[in-house]
Formats: sequence, C-alpha cells, structure tokens
Amino acid sequence: MTKSELINVVASKTDTTKKNAEAAVNAMVEAITNALASGEKVSIVGFGTFEVRDRKEKQVINPQTKEKMIAPASKAPAFKAGQALKSAVNK
Repeated sequence: MTKSELINVVASKTDTTKKNAEAAVNAMVEAITNALASGEKVSIVGFGTFEVRDRKEKQVINPQTKEKMIAPASKAPAFKAGQALKSAVNK
C-alpha cells in the first residue's frame, strides 16, 4: 500500500475529504518522526511501538574488494508489532 492509497482509505473510512485525510496522515508521520528524532518511543496500543535503536560499531567486509572495514556506530528506527497486529496478520 502506498501513501496515496492509505490517504484514500483514511478518507473513505472517516468520511472526510482526501485533503483532510492527507493532512491527518502527514501530521501522524511527522509526529512519529519528531518523537523518534528527539529520542522518544511512540506506542500505539494494539498496533505497535516505534523506537530508536543503537547499532554498535562492527567490522564488515567489502564484497568487491574483500577489504575489511569498520562500520561506524549508528542509530536506526525500529518497529515492534503489538499483539493485536500480530494476530490480525496471522489469521
């Protein structure tokens, strides 16, 4: 499902215009992004939890040159599905 398809579904389920649905979807994505950028967790009960996880520095090998390199430590967004979402997917 693309973002535009999601906007269409939100518009039809909430009986609102696509413009209002797009604003709502964009606001939600922006709120989650801003919370993660500031180091917060975002929990949506019944859906899941968004969080930032730290990745440690590690040694990797360039597959073309076979050269060993160090991949620097970084942060990455992560999502953990809630039980209700897991159950809905596994039906």
